[in-house]
Amino acid sequence: MEYKQIQELIKTINKSNIGELSIEEKDFKITIKQKKENIQTFVNAQPIQPNFLPQAAAPAPLPQQGPAPAAEKKAAAADTSNLVTIKSPMIGTFYRRASPDKPLLVEVGQEVKPGQSVCIIEAMKLFNEIESEVSGTVVKVLVDDASPVEFDQPLFLVEPQ
Repeated sequence: MEYKQIQELIKTINKSNIGELSIEEKDFKITIKQKKENIQTFVNAQPIQPNFLPQAAAPAPLPQQGPAPAAEKKAAAADTSNLVTIKSPMIGTFYRRASPDKPLLVEVGQEVKPGQSVCIIEAMKLFNEIESEVSGTVVKVLVDDASPVEFDQPLFLVEPQ
């Protein structure tokens, strides 16, 4: 099974209510499990929560601060409209260096080209180099080093050339 096929399987499962998928071929086996919170069980067309999941209390509502935060959000959204987002193609642990004694793969303000490695994501003890698909300048790193990342999570903002 090719890497692109695995990515498509993950995308499909994330969009569905499938809890787990296992595929076995000659010398290859893959099991993809979705988080329990994403799966709903229906009885008589009414969703129910599995009783083995802890029920969290609803978060307290934040106090309203007026229209100023909305204006700030609009300004921030306008500033990033021309930026391209490099997203995580998989679930794993995000690393900015190839190894602890190596320099950062990319830094804010650095130019990147298509095919250039921008980070490493460790998934199931495999270290996967994530390459840029765009040419431009790195404007912001959105994830801390050695942090867990989800599929399709934004990692970098790049201003295209």
